[in-house]
Amino acid sequence: MMKGKKQINYVKSEYIGRTLVTLCGLLIVAVTLAIIAFICAKGIQSFTQSNISISEIFTSTKWAPNDGSFGAVIFIVGSTAVSLGAVIISAPIAIALAVFMNLISPKFGNKVLKPVLELLVGIPSVVYGLLGVTILIPLLRDSFGGVGFSLIAGIVVLSIMILPTIASIASDAIRAVPFEYLEASYGLGSTKWQAISRVIVPAAKKGILTGVVLGIARAFGEALAVQMVIGNTIKLPEGLYSPTSTLTGILTMDMTNTLNGTAWNNALWTLAMILLLISFLFILVIRAIGQRGER
Repeated sequence: MMKGKKQINYVKSEYIGRTLVTLCGLLIVAVTLAIIAFICAKGIQSFTQSNISISEIFTSTKWAPNDGSFGAVIFIVGSTAVSLGAVIISAPIAIALAVFMNLISPKFGNKVLKPVLELLVGIPSVVYGLLGVTILIPLLRDSFGGVGFSLIAGIVVLSIMILPTIASIASDAIRAVPFEYLEASYGLGSTKWQAISRVIVPAAKKGILTGVVLGIARAFGEALAVQMVIGNTIKLPEGLYSPTSTLTGILTMDMTNTLNGTAWNNALWTLAMILLLISFLFILVIRAIGQRGER
């Protein structure tokens, strides 16, 4: 009798647990789909209500809402330039840190570098922006002239912000490589550097690439810190030391200053939709990397 009651209670708890987990999963899916549907519904109003052409959005460099011009090329180029520049700087450093933490000096890496990376991840974006304004901007202004607020300032600040993300994922990828790979390399007469560069890092390539793509994705979505140092000038960057603007920057600056339903507001929602589509693209790239690594 007691055994039967225990089995019934076990089945009930199992059923309740599965039901709760399923409901939570469905809730997350529903909220995600609702957000996507809302942004897309608002984003296409530029074309259905405000009569803004798709070609103007993606080919024009003129953003003058008061004149009815809504070219988004400046912001797309600005976001792409600052994100790629940040990854070019941070990715090699992050991979080197991951190798050092796991293969060169694991004790120092676990006791010092890992806590530092975790601390960097937890620092708010506004703090990075303030450090950029108070330290980096005067340094650039004194060294290269101009106002200091520039594309390179955004790249430097953003590279520091995404470095912990790439380093952490690259470190996990290197740690997941079986230790036997390293022993086999030594057994074949390889030096430590040869084993690392020709065996360990290539074996962890899938995870490292995933970290790099996630770093780019975070860079594209960052708003406040970049906005504080990039200058927010609505023009294409003429060089590393010229100011420009990004998708997230124009959204945070202009969205609260527009009336819902106006052409200007609809154009901003279109920029938000473009940002969402870029995020989807990064997700597809990450999935493609994962599927390629499983083959």
